[in-house]
Amino acid sequence: MSYRTKRYLTYVCITIFVIFLPLIQINHNQIFLLSFAKKELHLLGSVFNIQEFYVMPFLLILLFVGIFFITTLLGRVWCGWACPQTIFRAIYRDLIEGKLFGLNKISNKQAPQNLSTLQAKIKKILSLFLIAILCFSASAVFLFYFVPPKDFFDYLSSPNEHLILFGFWIAIGTFFTLDIAIFQENFCIYVCPYSRVQSVLYDDDTQTVIYDEARGGAIYTPQGEKISTPLKERLKNAECIQCQKCVKVCPTHIDIRAGMQLECINCLECVDACTSVMQKLNRPTLVNWTSNNAILHHQKVRYWRGKTIGYVLVLLLCISLAIFMGIQKQALILNITRPVSLYTLSDDLSITNEYILLLENSDPKSEHFKISIQTPNIQIIQPTQELYLRKGRKKRIVLVLRYQGERKTLSSDLSIPIEIKLTSVENPLTSIQKESVFIYPKEQK
Repeated sequence: MSYRTKRYLTYVCITIFVIFLPLIQINHNQIFLLSFAKKELHLLGSVFNIQEFYVMPFLLILLFVGIFFITTLLGRVWCGWACPQTIFRAIYRDLIEGKLFGLNKISNKQAPQNLSTLQAKIKKILSLFLIAILCFSASAVFLFYFVPPKDFFDYLSSPNEHLILFGFWIAIGTFFTLDIAIFQENFCIYVCPYSRVQSVLYDDDTQTVIYDEARGGAIYTPQGEKISTPLKERLKNAECIQCQKCVKVCPTHIDIRAGMQLECINCLECVDACTSVMQKLNRPTLVNWTSNNAILHHQKVRYWRGKTIGYVLVLLLCISLAIFMGIQKQALILNITRPVSLYTLSDDLSITNEYILLLENSDPKSEHFKISIQTPNIQIIQPTQELYLRKGRKKRIVLVLRYQGERKTLSSDLSIPIEIKLTSVENPLTSIQKESVFIYPKEQK
């Protein structure tokens, strides 16, 4: 099976995975959702409030370290096999313009399109229309990871009330369409920062696209200049027949025989082209997906080495910490804020303090809760009844406390440390406790 066929199958699998992932729910929660509107992170059915985003840094570290690990191991395999830019370029260039309308050939991506006839221009317009539909559909799927699909379509039914979401959808879809149809591979070459960091991550054991110069013969100087003398006049045993098929099939318009270049996206089109030619000569391909050391020492690619093992250890550590922090997720969230006034002194010389409590029930079911004070001589004046919190909802209340003891028992610190506890009535094991202070005035003579 050719690398092109394997890539296309990979594209199909990735597309199916990305489309259906936002539709999967666990315990009526998304399997993955980063909601800025609700300030929530849904991960594998668990909901993390913005105050519980301690798991987010580990996910970001996993993302970046994972990219570094894959690049060190397999080169720019992400660019050629999983990047949306590459997938949609293959759909637009090879499927729509190539197979469907016949405007170009997959085997020769360097040839310009002939749009001199009216029929060709109509085909070009239709191809732009089709790719625009796909790009706007992909923009909607992208937003599914920030807005649940059901809510997304509900919001679009009244765009005047959700202009920000509607604007993001239009902007992302428009940019994606222009990127695929106009910018093309120039985005990979001039805009994408990933190509700039690949040289830092590569080493002599990184698996990448390499031309076997020892067998094929040098086509370029070490400085990258093409040698004018014909290859056969310089090297009688050179196996490269200079058919240029590896050049014609390259989507980024490079010659892989010039060595590693930042424009190469590891799509392996040149490997398939050279393989098909050299098979007719009963010889192995001159362009391989291998490493410099494997070519030089005639051995297999060495995947496990100090650098890759280090990346694996970091990934395992991040995964372990993310799981550990996720397990620490609390079913209740309690925030305590004091108003501007520190205390109130009544006519009967009783002292009261007010607190603003923000309660949130992140448990998967609605429950009743009661507030208690773990400090002696402190009485709850308000609220006096149990609180009902629906699942995933927040409630802001005012808590009023009164000191019941004698003034002479108060210390000279002008404050008493107190403990406020929130407990579920249905499940007493579900509780949270926070510390605060009770403020009182200095006794006057």
